[in-house]
Order: sequence, then structure tokens, then C-alpha cells
Amino acid sequence: MIAFDTNLLVRAVVADDQAQVIVVKQLIMQDSIFISRTVLMETEWVLRSVYKKSRDEIHGFFRVLLEVGNTEIENSVEVGYALDWYELGADFADALHLAVCGSAVMHSFDKGFCKTA
Repeated sequence: MIAFDTNLLVRAVVADDQAQVIVVKQLIMQDSIFISRTVLMETEWVLRSVYKKSRDEIHGFFRVLLEVGNTEIENSVEVGYALDWYELGADFADALHLAVCGSAVMHSFDKGFCKTA
């Protein structure tokens, strides 16, 4: 199993460096892939903030990652819940924080988070 960092996922979406895209594709073909939830959070931020990708584009990419057979996503069930909330307008990081809390009650001073939670 190979663990992917944010920059590999970003290259897969943005495809702005063809040599790196080839390496990412080779790694995917070579072995199973592990993606941590923190890498997903960082990837969402980079795609949204740096590359100006839309919520729909990011949501679609993450859904594909959840469905790919050789990809293991940390807390995949919770990531799925977070993506459902993200699709409805929640901030992805906030949604993921809430999803992994389980039965614990989340408290925050972030008014936007409290509205969407």
C-alpha cells in the first residue's frame, strides 16, 4: 500500500505537470492507495483556494476516490457523511470534524459552522 500526500491528489485533478501526472497514474496502477482524512482536508483547501475549483468539481473527485476499488480512505464512512453535508453547503473541514465526532456533541464558536451543523 502507498500513502498519497496532498500534492499527488492535486496533480491528479489539475494535471498541470504532465511528468507528475504520469507518476501518479503509475503509482495508482502499481499498488493500493491510502489517503488520510487530513490529506483530503488539505486537498479540498488547495483545490478551492489555489486552483479555484468549484464545490461540484471537488465533491465529484472525492466521491470517485471513495468508489475506486484500490483506494482506502481513512474514516471512509465518515468522509461520505461529510461529503453529503459538503454538497448541501457545509464547509468540508467542518463537516469532516462533525462526522468523525461520532456520538459526541460538537461545540464551536464558529457561527457558520453552527448553522450548517
